[in-house]
Amino acid sequence: MYNYTFGGMHLIWWFVWIVFIFWIFFTPWYIPGNRRNIDSPLDILKKRFASGEISKEQYLEQKKILETN
Repeated sequence: MYNYTFGGMHLIWWFVWIVFIFWIFFTPWYIPGNRRNIDSPLDILKKRFASGEISKEQYLEQKKILETN
């Protein structure tokens, strides 16, 4: 009656569903530009010290303050 004329489309839909399921479950949590890790204040302080924005004395003072809180 149908002569199997839509058989290829059936396979294409199975492929689409499989790709969709893989996309949902196997997409990494970190996608650059979408989800960003929030740095802790100590991490920000370390980056500022490493880039030369603050001196060693300032770094040690601020580190001491952050560690006491």
